[in-house]
Amino acid sequence: MKYIIFTDLDGTLIDHDTYSYDAARPALELLNEKEIPLIFCTSKTRAELEVYVDELECHHPFISENGGAIFIPKDYFSIELKEGDEIGNYKVIEFGTSYTRIRGILEDIRKKTGFKITGFGDLDGEGVSEDTGLDIHSAKLAKLREYDEAFRLEEDENANAKVIELIHAAGLNHTKGGRYWHIMGDNDKGKAVRALTEIYRQQFKEVTTIALGDSLNDLPMLKAVDIPFLVQKPDGKYDPSIILTEIKHADGIGPVGWNNAIMDLIGKNDDI
Repeated sequence: MKYIIFTDLDGTLIDHDTYSYDAARPALELLNEKEIPLIFCTSKTRAELEVYVDELECHHPFISENGGAIFIPKDYFSIELKEGDEIGNYKVIEFGTSYTRIRGILEDIRKKTGFKITGFGDLDGEGVSEDTGLDIHSAKLAKLREYDEAFRLEEDENANAKVIELIHAAGLNHTKGGRYWHIMGDNDKGKAVRALTEIYRQQFKEVTTIALGDSLNDLPMLKAVDIPFLVQKPDGKYDPSIILTEIKHADGIGPVGWNNAIMDLIGKNDDI
């Protein structure tokens, strides 16, 4: 049996405020020791994820921008991958809509409604840094979007409903992360997770999938795996919008809960 772990980053593996994953280091080291694939599945861009791939020496496939695409390192699998295109050092399986089209539709919605909508494409690197708390370099990487636009909507609940209605009328979809709304195409984390899981099954036959998340945009991913975990928000509560019968609640906020979940599930199993 092969474990495959899918994880959100912001608010889950990394702290919501500090962007640190120090609290999760024991579990990260355990996964590395046991050679268990750790798959980043997040709203972050490819450029942002490559930083974590290098820092954590986690040279496995990853899923960017809420399931916009799967990036598989060349020669990672021994089986032939018929689907996808070769882009740089990756085999890429795309699910998302182009960022240019997404930005155009969001701009149309802003003009039509007059609502105060601010996306990453409206800000320079300093603006994204100020809004997110990221350093300037990381903020610039966060702007290198390919399939998804993160935005703030500074209006009331009625405006939220109107914007969602217009997004859907334009043939696009939306989700809500820990900080931002996201406008995207016909993709979500769950579709990408299921597609990548199928590839792992072709390679290893029997696999057990695990996912860890904290917010509503993680729900499709959590539904797509065998063992879903929800970590606590910074206020110590679990996201009430995550309603899933088989969900397991990790004991701890963000990376603390992440570490506890992995150590409890895998650290106590000597057969892995």
